[in-house]
Amino acid sequence: MKGKGKLLITGAGGFTGRHACTELLLAGYEVTAAVRKPLKGLNKGISIIKCELTDKEQVFQAVKSLKPDYVLHLAGQNHAGNSWSDPLASIEANTMATAFLIEAVRLFSPDCRMVIAGSALEFDPADFSSLTSPYSLSKTMQVLTARSFGALYQMDIIIVRPSNLIGPGVSSGVCSIFAKRIAEMEQGKAERVLKVQNLQAKRAFLDVRDAVSAYHVCLSAGRSGEVYDVTSEEWTSLGKIITLLKKHTAVEFEVEADVSHAIEAEPPPSAAKLKELGWKPAITLETSLKEILQYSRKNP
Repeated sequence: MKGKGKLLITGAGGFTGRHACTELLLAGYEVTAAVRKPLKGLNKGISIIKCELTDKEQVFQAVKSLKPDYVLHLAGQNHAGNSWSDPLASIEANTMATAFLIEAVRLFSPDCRMVIAGSALEFDPADFSSLTSPYSLSKTMQVLTARSFGALYQMDIIIVRPSNLIGPGVSSGVCSIFAKRIAEMEQGKAERVLKVQNLQAKRAFLDVRDAVSAYHVCLSAGRSGEVYDVTSEEWTSLGKIITLLKKHTAVEFEVEADVSHAIEAEPPPSAAKLKELGWKPAITLETSLKEILQYSRKNP
């Protein structure tokens, strides 16, 4: 197991990045946050470096000056819908930025361990019927690039593949959207109707803080070259999410669904490889939803 040291976190201003900066600083790492623009609200013990990851020279300079012992790469374009109108932006932000970062580490900090966030929406290159969007393409290319560099240059690279991450903070995820709407109802700012496309649609939800805990395990004890699914291992319907949120609000509201039928889904990914390293989720779904609702009330 490697000791703690200098940790560079990309995407530090994002939903997961902010939690990662806080939690991994507390875990004993010397955290440097890579951001594109000035960032407020981070712990005072965190260093900040401005870096546009799609600019190779900026990436090279940042890594050369810091020479990190670890990199947690969370930055990227994470919206599948937006990728349709500008596919090259997704490829630049996800694939090329990752390639620049890996090459910078290879050149200037070759003993560094990298943990790179892939996506559950990656597709199988041998089966193009599983390709769902340009975003999916960009994340698959990202992971193929990372794993190929690891194999070709014997670099210490680990891939993590998170499921739908939820929790308090600024998020565009469905749970945060529901909670924001309910908070607006409580404040008399919205009609008491919650609209959802399909109550029976199921997803694997995991609290973002449990995901950060998994990333910490990978940084300290993960196996180089491995891919770890970071997931709750349980499908939860949007109907159940709404039922749990209703338990924590006094406001009565109607739910309108466009459709209400189950969608056939394959079994959720397994976190068995992570559990072998000693990781397990610590925050229940209901606790996470309660805290999302509390955050939405305080941050309208």
